[in-house]
Amino acid sequence: MTNNWNPLKISLKNELDNILTYWKNNTVDSKNGGFIGRIDYPDIKRENSSKGVILNTRILWTFSAASIFYTNDRYRDLRERSYEYIKKHFKDPVYGGVFWILDANGNPINKRKQVYAQSFAIYALSEYYLCTKNEESKNWAIEIFDLIEKYALDNEHNGYIEAFNEDWSPIGDMRLSDKDHNEAKTMNTHLHILEAYTNLYRIYPDKKVWNALQNLVVLFLNKFLNTNGHLHLFFDESWELKSTIYSYGHDIETAWLLIEAAKALENEELLKKVEKAAILITDTFVAEAIDEDGGVINEIDYKTGDIDKDKHWWQQAEAIVGLYYAYQIEEKEIYLSSAKRVWDFIDTHMIDHEYGEWFWLIGLDGTNNPENEKVGMWKCPYHNSRSCLQLNKVF
Repeated sequence: MTNNWNPLKISLKNELDNILTYWKNNTVDSKNGGFIGRIDYPDIKRENSSKGVILNTRILWTFSAASIFYTNDRYRDLRERSYEYIKKHFKDPVYGGVFWILDANGNPINKRKQVYAQSFAIYALSEYYLCTKNEESKNWAIEIFDLIEKYALDNEHNGYIEAFNEDWSPIGDMRLSDKDHNEAKTMNTHLHILEAYTNLYRIYPDKKVWNALQNLVVLFLNKFLNTNGHLHLFFDESWELKSTIYSYGHDIETAWLLIEAAKALENEELLKKVEKAAILITDTFVAEAIDEDGGVINEIDYKTGDIDKDKHWWQQAEAIVGLYYAYQIEEKEIYLSSAKRVWDFIDTHMIDHEYGEWFWLIGLDGTNNPENEKVGMWKCPYHNSRSCLQLNKVF
């Protein structure tokens, strides 16, 4: 059945090489160390920009995953450069975990403990261990897991609190970004804890990680997922819903990451529930999220009916993976045809064929806004490279 996907897989494998080549040739910070914190379109390097932990951990994950995929050392230097920089500059030697933002020279300028960021550190360190068998990285990932479980897990209401001060004490403003709600529990952070714990369990199959991961899967089925195939985004500490937005990209990303988590747990009963949920999410996604041009739209406010039709790079990448995973459960032709439509949109509109990498987003007029950066705090090689990797390595 997967033969039907081979042309798409080949296209994505070729694009993987293009993405990695862009990051290899354009993002190394030879002046300050590590990687450049921001590159503006088309290729304006802002070497004095601050450096975010999300970008850097995603770079580490990407080049570790790519090293595993290619089974050679073509990206060893970049992988090691990333690991050493994160260890030297982002690691908090006093309170543990990783800092949020550094200045261009590698000095911390925002030391808050965003749980989302701790999760990406676990995710990247686990992938790095899978590639290198470096025990230091494995132990560091376990250490951050223990910190999350100690400080962020809500033992009264379940779930994880969003953010903390440097010393893991409570913080007033927990938002990941200005556009987010200042709420205690978010689907997005829980999703990436789930993703991180799945990867950690692969290298550290300890019962405490298994319990935490299973708890997260159940939370998604019982708290975040609703009956119409969408995921709710923001809650207070006691799980009172605080948002009216559905994010199409997060919906489809959740579908396949839940499957990966359930498979790692080797819980067949739970996997069946997850696969049923994934089909529900995917069918809703196919019906609502793919625009006439084949691109995945951003989000909808279900209360007002307002639709944001901007098309971000990461949503397109996650869509192809989610549709592929759904096809493995039920061979519906609509999943394959939808994935091809999304790829055609990516190839035609999202990939910057002149300068490399993908545009941040394509607006309603079908064009890129040149004010959006090519590399930045959130603009990274992780979503698009992972999409290319997943379709070429699973099943």
